[in-house]
Amino acid sequence: MPDQGKTTLSAAGAPAPGTAVPPNMPPPPAFGRRSVAEVLTSAAASLGAEGFSNTLGLPPASRVCVVLADGLGRNLLKQKSAHTPFLRSRMQAGQGEIPVWLDSTFPSTTASALSSFGTGVPPGQHGLVGYDVLDPEQDKVVNMLGNWDAGVDPATWQPFPTVFERAAQSLDVITVSLPQFGDSPMTRAALRGGRFVSATTSHARTAAAAEAMATAGPSLMYFYVNELDKAGHRYGCQSEQWEHQLEELDATVKRLNASLPAGTTVLLTADHGMLDVPEPQRIDYSADPSLIDGVRHTAGEPRMVHLYLEPGAGTAGRQRLLEAWRARFGDRIWAFTREDAIAAGLFGTVRPAVEPRIGDIMIAARDALALYDTRRVRPAAMEVVGQHGSLTKAEREVPLLFFTAEGRRPVRG
Repeated sequence: MPDQGKTTLSAAGAPAPGTAVPPNMPPPPAFGRRSVAEVLTSAAASLGAEGFSNTLGLPPASRVCVVLADGLGRNLLKQKSAHTPFLRSRMQAGQGEIPVWLDSTFPSTTASALSSFGTGVPPGQHGLVGYDVLDPEQDKVVNMLGNWDAGVDPATWQPFPTVFERAAQSLDVITVSLPQFGDSPMTRAALRGGRFVSATTSHARTAAAAEAMATAGPSLMYFYVNELDKAGHRYGCQSEQWEHQLEELDATVKRLNASLPAGTTVLLTADHGMLDVPEPQRIDYSADPSLIDGVRHTAGEPRMVHLYLEPGAGTAGRQRLLEAWRARFGDRIWAFTREDAIAAGLFGTVRPAVEPRIGDIMIAARDALALYDTRRVRPAAMEVVGQHGSLTKAEREVPLLFFTAEGRRPVRG
């Protein structure tokens, strides 16, 4: 099994000093310093669990509840603060030296970000490097989120022990989420460990969380909220439906504040942000032969495309493809090679088994643009309004809100 967390990242999450970084590349996520990979590890350390670093500087605690709101970007939370009176009051209270925002992963997509959140390592280590990616052993594109391929074993694809597995040796580790995620391949890959408590509605989840944490011992809870992300994809993050779900999130966290044991550390964060892409900017790139010339497989997400070339394409084939994409989209995209991405530290340090899962060429959107290969995606995919996956601030920056629950007195054992 790989050695947990052994990377050569610098303190800022960039490549180690002396590594050549190609020009005109987006900055890498702050792995090892201020990213989603540091949330659960810091929480476990604040609870006294051995083998974890409290990188985020959380205060010592006996109980920690980490609320992860799928799709809640930092900019969106600031823009829509009128809809979050409870969260706004906590933001105004301040949180000392604890960061107020974190970086998502690259790509800024749920499969990659939740896996870093759950394992404490960057995508180049855990191997979930996109929504769907190439499985080199099968020479086919496989999904990393809700529709795993039967030929892919989650525990082999992602071999690192999770934070939950490690922390459960000394803490009560609890996941509160929707029933369908209890034994999903994604959970088995990156969020396995501890006990799973399921409930459907937000009210039921908060009640279940309060009951699960009303014990005497130290405990670490992961509380998952997915309604924002769903509303954003369907209606857009500037829609009334998204704002309604943000208000529901505010009410959910307010209920947790009142119902969790008094003194519980509550952290609110997210896996990625989001932006809306107008329909005219949702483009079928497979309709342009020059953009798929020599391409064997396409994968990724509409804002971060993996292109895998036919064997023997060589340097000339890569360069021709890069030039075609740059000629078509100009500065609306970042277009770079796998080697460029690794050198720039976009995936963190990449272990050898993960390298061929990454596209030979990658296309990351810089403005409100979404790119589709309609030869392999359903037409309904192009109806998605809210998008993420690239490295713009709207997608990569997520909040980190910290406060201490006022709630009820814990049960004494």
